[in-house]
Amino acid sequence: MGRPLLTRAVDTAMDRSLVLGYTTIGLAVRRALPGWPPDPAPRALEGRHVLVTGASSGLGIATVEGLADLGAVVHMLVRDEAKGSGVADRIRAARPGTELRLWRCDVGDLDDVRRFAAGLAAEVPSLHAIVHNAGVMPPRRTESPQGHELSMAVHVVGPVVMTEALRGPLAGGRVVLVSSGGMYGQALRADDPGYLTGDYSPTTAYARSKRWQVEMAPLLGKRWASDGTTVATMHPGWADTPGVQESLPRFRSITRPVLRDDAQGADTSIWLAAVDPAPPTGLFWHDRVERPTSLLPSTRPSDDVRARAWAWLQDAAALG
Repeated sequence: MGRPLLTRAVDTAMDRSLVLGYTTIGLAVRRALPGWPPDPAPRALEGRHVLVTGASSGLGIATVEGLADLGAVVHMLVRDEAKGSGVADRIRAARPGTELRLWRCDVGDLDDVRRFAAGLAAEVPSLHAIVHNAGVMPPRRTESPQGHELSMAVHVVGPVVMTEALRGPLAGGRVVLVSSGGMYGQALRADDPGYLTGDYSPTTAYARSKRWQVEMAPLLGKRWASDGTTVATMHPGWADTPGVQESLPRFRSITRPVLRDDAQGADTSIWLAAVDPAPPTGLFWHDRVERPTSLLPSTRPSDDVRARAWAWLQDAAALG
């Protein structure tokens, strides 16, 4: 059933205002309006295996908790194993009976990604979903071991390589990429994926890589459609995550009273991974509703730019 016209009008107005749509205000109003998409069924993921990257802080923890509450066996992928172990212990203590498995991997290192994926595939024959949540915002331009700018490595190339390596267990499953509303301010820079020109800005690099996620999702959806696997990108709104606290202190000081908590930010990721049936592939979501991928003509890529970006990604991720 479609959402009522008034609901759609209010929702769109809040979405374009940013402050109303991206904060706790937007989520509270949307939940109260007629037509809010229903929650997944209780224990919808009972016994199913789900992988969450960046699982030891912020949105990652909330995503693990939400999926576990739906009955999933959650595989927590972390870079810091000691920190991840502490988080897993706290979740288990608060949720007796929760099934968690901890894995270590640096998503920005493609060799490590392939090592991890081989190990997971050997132990988990059927994977319901991957939530690619791991994120970075280095203060200065940094390269991965394979020479990719680090934001692009962690947010784009690493997740694609990981998903490719897990296509067998993931067949018929779902891929969710946690993007950012900040991508609306950036064009798809197929001409400079390594951020080699101009003065480096951490926030710009982050937003550029998130634009890449959103623009590549439909093409990845087509690539993985033969497996029955769907792809979704989403943005969590403005959440009070450790990344915001560390990298955007001024923004946080201004918006803190209306920033979402981690559970509110993770809501759509969990919904996309669990709702039945799976949402259509290749779309961009916020607060359980499909969103446009560009708001300005200047950030809407041409077919040629998108094709050049896809060619770069195919090479960077060694897609055959």
